[in-house]
Amino acid sequence: MPMSSQRLILGFDFGTRRIGVAVGNELTRSARPLDPLPARDGIPDWTRVARLVDEWRPDLFVVGLPLNMDGTESDMSTRARKFGKRLFGRYGIPFEMADERGSTREAKAIARDAGHRGNYRDDGVDGLAAVLILEGWLADREGLPR
Repeated sequence: MPMSSQRLILGFDFGTRRIGVAVGNELTRSARPLDPLPARDGIPDWTRVARLVDEWRPDLFVVGLPLNMDGTESDMSTRARKFGKRLFGRYGIPFEMADERGSTREAKAIARDAGHRGNYRDDGVDGLAAVLILEGWLADREGLPR
């Protein structure tokens, strides 16, 4: 098994209205949700992103890559990649893309089981989806099952 490092990672679930955020590290292979970033047509308030970067000082960004179920890319895939490139351009911190297929569906199922009433427009699961994306990426890096 590869040796784990202690890099701190910010994970993102890219969306056009909200961007889910999670923080995690490689040592524990776990993540926790942070407040989502409001976005306008996929563009976040970069001041809020800068505050996250200043507060957490991440070593890496992981951005969810929304692929079609057959593995092909879509317009949202292109936009998520662009978001990752902008993160790197603004902060000089490397980023990796992570397959996020099924993360929102799984996040909604977890939220329902915890008593969520199903109004995802007002009470989204973006942070939980970001956690699932980041923890999935961490598991993949260690060769562990998800």
